[in-house]
Amino acid sequence: MRRHFPFALLSTCAAMALAAPGFAADGAAVVADVCTSCHVPRADGTLPRIDEGRRTPEAWDMTVVRMMRNHQVALTEEERVAVVRYLSDTRGLSVAETEGYRYILEREPVATDTGPNDLMTQTCGRCHSYSRVALQRRTAEDWEKLLHFHLGQYPSLEYQALARDRDWWGIAQTEVLKTLTESYVMGTAPAAAGADLSGTWQVAGRQPGRGDYHGTLTLAAAGQDYTVTMALTFADASTTTFTGTGLLLGAGEWRATLSDGATDIRQVFALGGDGSLSGRWFEVDRDKIGGRLRAVKSDAAAQILSVSPAHLKAGATAEVTITGLGLAGEPVLPAGVSGEVVSQDETRVVLRLTAAADAVIGAQDLGIGSLSLPGALVVYDKIDRVAVVPELTFSRIGDNGGPIPKVPAQFEAVGFAHGPDGQPETADDLRIGVVPATWRTEDYDAAAVEMQDAKFAGQIDANGLFEPGDAGPNPERPMNTNNAGNLWVVATVTDGAQVLEGKAHLYATVQRFVDTPIR
Repeated sequence: MRRHFPFALLSTCAAMALAAPGFAADGAAVVADVCTSCHVPRADGTLPRIDEGRRTPEAWDMTVVRMMRNHQVALTEEERVAVVRYLSDTRGLSVAETEGYRYILEREPVATDTGPNDLMTQTCGRCHSYSRVALQRRTAEDWEKLLHFHLGQYPSLEYQALARDRDWWGIAQTEVLKTLTESYVMGTAPAAAGADLSGTWQVAGRQPGRGDYHGTLTLAAAGQDYTVTMALTFADASTTTFTGTGLLLGAGEWRATLSDGATDIRQVFALGGDGSLSGRWFEVDRDKIGGRLRAVKSDAAAQILSVSPAHLKAGATAEVTITGLGLAGEPVLPAGVSGEVVSQDETRVVLRLTAAADAVIGAQDLGIGSLSLPGALVVYDKIDRVAVVPELTFSRIGDNGGPIPKVPAQFEAVGFAHGPDGQPETADDLRIGVVPATWRTEDYDAAAVEMQDAKFAGQIDANGLFEPGDAGPNPERPMNTNNAGNLWVVATVTDGAQVLEGKAHLYATVQRFVDTPIR
């Protein structure tokens, strides 16, 4: 059985609480009545292992599931969610402690996962992300126990790469343990946020492949949890509205599950010190598809959240939308840019801007009244180079309607100008932004040509979304192999009279059969 957790179960619990307000599983009672059967309290009341670590909600859920699976701890789904919530609230991480590694929680498809040095990257990253390590805090004794747990639980470590040609266990007990105990000290758990997030929030963000968006996030308290409505309007004027339930965990971890009737999404946001929410939402079964978001409550201080589109060609005219709060006053435009107000209210200003042929090239400030967003509008004269992002990624074949869905890959074409030195890919290059492109795939090398990878591995659409092929043997391919492949993804961009191309490398690879909450 394929199980979505922790997000689906947390949201399931929220839905149950909404349906039956009188029911509430008590996480503290679960710990006291169930967990202490094995984790016998010490004389001072602390619990071995449980009180020697701090984790994210996802990591606590993985721990609880392991207790249920490996040690036959019998919990209902309601009790499981309640205990994860309790542990997250009392033994969690601060948002600051997760910075730099949140991409693994947010399922960010464009991220580089490395440790503080090559040893840590290789030791931990051979089986799971290094982020999974960095998103924990433990006592020195518990870090040492974790090493022994790995040795006992996964004895095949003995035979893995970088283990057979060195004293890997000796290294783990010395150099690796030293890094863990010095870098990820137990410390004190932060207080649970306890904030009331009820109200209307203004949001702005971007969904790769679909474009910039603005909208509202409406939260209404319902017991410990919230009903959630996220209404988005995209740059092409299309709209989407998602509804569902969410909850605030620990020191500021927001999790929600929503649906628009056709697609289910997760929200993984962090509550910032300024009261804003930021993070990523993504499709449940295709987590590479989603968008980054920043949200501020409607009673927050006046500010500009976004400018879209964020680039303007010299000699051209375009409509530019400014999204934010308290947008009052006249536009403050860069030198060489003129314009008029098409429409204006407190949250949105639409401008029709024209950049003179001799306008100053570069990232320019744009403002409304006393508000300004530094470098918000890039003025450029031509595109010199096109880069495809991500420059290296993967997709996964899968079953149409089966238990393991396909994993697509989303690409965008980004335009660059060379900058004053006239040379490509140097420090003074000007990033113009995402530009329209046409898309195709090509065989990556001679082996791919021989296997006709571009024919069988999948198709890319007009928005740069690559959909991989079906899983299983393909009788049309040599040796009945599956539809994996090694591809170039090529974007063609037209800028005036010139045509430019950019390339990215795509591995269309096999299914992921084990998919944990923190990979």
